[in-house]
Amino acid sequence: MTSSDTHLSRGLVIGCGGTLGAAWTVAALVAVRDALGWDPRGADALVGTSAGAELVTMLGSGIGVDEILAIQLGESIHPVLAAHLAGAPGRLPPLPKPRLGSPGLLRRGLPTVTGLSGLLPEGGGDAGWLDRLATGVADAGGWVAHPATWLVAMDYATGERVAFGAQGAPNATLSEALRASWAIPGWMPSVRIDDRRFVDGGAASTASADLLAGRGLDEVIVLAPMASQGRIRASGAAVLERLMLRNWMSAGLDAECAALEAAGTRVIRVDATAEDLAVLGPNFMDDRRRLATLEHSLRSTRTAVERALTTGVRA
Repeated sequence: MTSSDTHLSRGLVIGCGGTLGAAWTVAALVAVRDALGWDPRGADALVGTSAGAELVTMLGSGIGVDEILAIQLGESIHPVLAAHLAGAPGRLPPLPKPRLGSPGLLRRGLPTVTGLSGLLPEGGGDAGWLDRLATGVADAGGWVAHPATWLVAMDYATGERVAFGAQGAPNATLSEALRASWAIPGWMPSVRIDDRRFVDGGAASTASADLLAGRGLDEVIVLAPMASQGRIRASGAAVLERLMLRNWMSAGLDAECAALEAAGTRVIRVDATAEDLAVLGPNFMDDRRRLATLEHSLRSTRTAVERALTTGVRA
C-alpha cells in the first residue's frame, strides 16, 4: 500500500510496553507516518493498551507525531506534555499494599499469565502523571475528540477485556480509563469504575488487536513492542521476560492478527526484533535506556515498516 491509498479505512492498534516500549512505539509511529504519508490521527479507529493507551490518548486528542517525538527528546513546549515524562514511574515498583490483587482469577481457567496476575499484591504506584495528562487533553465531553478512541483494560475479577470508549463499555472519565489501562498488577493500583476494578489490559492481551475484527476495516496497523515474530533466544534476566511474557503475548497477537485477516482486513504488524531487545534490555521500565531505545528504534522500525509495506510480510 502507498500514501495514495487515501480511500482505505485504517485502524491503529498500539500495544503495552512500559517506558521503553513507549519510546520504541514513538519511533514506529514516525516510521509509519513517513512511509505511508499518513497522519495516525486520521485512523478510523485508535486502540491502545497501557503505554499504548497513553499514546492513543495523545493522538485521539489531536496531538501529532512530531509533538509526541518532542516529548521523548525533551523538546516539547506543550503546556501539558513538557513535563510529562518527568512524572512517569521509575524502573522499580514502589512498596505494594499488603493484600493480593485478585486471587480468584486463578479459578477461572484463564491463561496462566492472566491468572497469576491476580496473585500479585495491589500496586502502590502513583498514577498522577497519567491523571494530569488525561485532564489536560480531555475535551469538553470528558473524553478525546477522536470518535473511536478505545483504551483497553482488564476486569480484575473476571479477566474480561474492556475497551473504554467503545459502545457498551462502562462510562469512565478519560483519566479513569487511562489509569485503568496502565494499572500494571503489582505496580500500580487497580482503578474502580462502575463498581468494578480494572487493571492493565496487557494482563489479558498485549494489544487486543482482534477487537477491530468486526469493524470492516481495510487495514489495521499493529505496533507491539512486547511481542515478536517467533521465539527470540535470551540469556540472564531476559529469559524470564521471554518465558513469562513475550512468548505468551506473541502467540496471542499471532491469533489476533489471524482473526483480523480472516475477517478480510490486511494487517501491518511491527513488533520488537532481537536487535531491538538487545537495546531495550529485560526491564521495559528502565528509564535509563529510554534515549538509547529511541535512537536505535528510529532506525530499526523504519526498516521494519518499509519491509512490511514493500513485501506484504509482517515485520
